[in-house]
Amino acid sequence: MATKKATKKSATKKVVAKKTAAVKASARAVQEPKPTAERKVSVSYEREAFTDVATLRANARKNVDKGAVTDSYGADRKLVIELLNEALATEWVCVLRYMRHYFTASGMLADAVKAEFLEHAKQEQAHADKIAERIVQLGGEPDLNPATLTERSHAEYKEGANLKDMVKENLIAERIAIDSYREMINYIGDRDTTTKRMLMAILAQEEEHADEFADLLNGWIGS
Repeated sequence: MATKKATKKSATKKVVAKKTAAVKASARAVQEPKPTAERKVSVSYEREAFTDVATLRANARKNVDKGAVTDSYGADRKLVIELLNEALATEWVCVLRYMRHYFTASGMLADAVKAEFLEHAKQEQAHADKIAERIVQLGGEPDLNPATLTERSHAEYKEGANLKDMVKENLIAERIAIDSYREMINYIGDRDTTTKRMLMAILAQEEEHADEFADLLNGWIGS
């Protein structure tokens, strides 16, 4: 009798297990539908947006002398180089102005402010180096002709009558650079992402400079 009951319980468990497995399989089928013809067409269409490997290899062998500039470069390369050379001139004029202010600043607050001038001069020099490198990568030549530097620069070379005036002139120059870089970034967009990222990093630091000089002026005591 006990054997019959055990056998019956075992059979019942097997039936329940089979039903449970069937329910789970059905749930998986609902959650993970098989790819339809429509989905296959969509994936195939998306894949067409990418260049096939054979074409990529063939294109890379064309105009090898252009280096990093390939046929997929979307911006007007000559105009980008022209804009970068203007930015390069602006950075160099800023370096020279900061160094002039660093060496000639005087007054009770001079030591603290001079340190800012020197730090900013070094950072603007780093900006100029990055811009010059990018110009070369794009197949251009950095224009560092000192005879035309101030003419091509967006910012002005202002000596400043006193320490406060120097801070003000540097703030104005940073504000000019901010607008210039923002316009360049908006123009380039995603057609040259490498140049765009570089300009965005420079813009962020120019905004920091402007913020620091604005704080100095707002808390200034005396002339």
